[in-house]
Amino acid sequence: MNLGAQTNSGPRIRVLLAKPGLDGHDQGAKVVARAMMDAGFEVIYTGLRQTPENVARMAMEEDVDVIALSSLAGSHLPFCRKLKPLLEAQGLNDKLWVIGGNLPAQDHEALRQLGFQGVFPTGSKLDAIVGFIREHVK
Repeated sequence: MNLGAQTNSGPRIRVLLAKPGLDGHDQGAKVVARAMMDAGFEVIYTGLRQTPENVARMAMEEDVDVIALSSLAGSHLPFCRKLKPLLEAQGLNDKLWVIGGNLPAQDHEALRQLGFQGVFPTGSKLDAIVGFIREHVK
């Protein structure tokens, strides 16, 4: 796995990584957070059991480039449906929204239509996640 350090001298990519809802498992999120930090990103990890309101508020307060969710509990669609209008109300629809975790293939298009450009099911390669973020951050 070659994540490489960020080579440009500009500001670091800032990522808010949130664990939505009642999901109590965060080992995978911590692995992804470490990969992002190793790649030179600044990662703000929210911890477990975040509400859509908390995620939107933290994304605004932290002035992040990327809003990332890690969902293993199966409630990703209802959570994202609640989160989208909150992010839009904060003017955050120009940020990159990504989600990873236990995401059944039949939900991927619905997540993309909600505004999540990056959809990374369990087993996605860390360098693919990092590369996608680098490529899509405006």
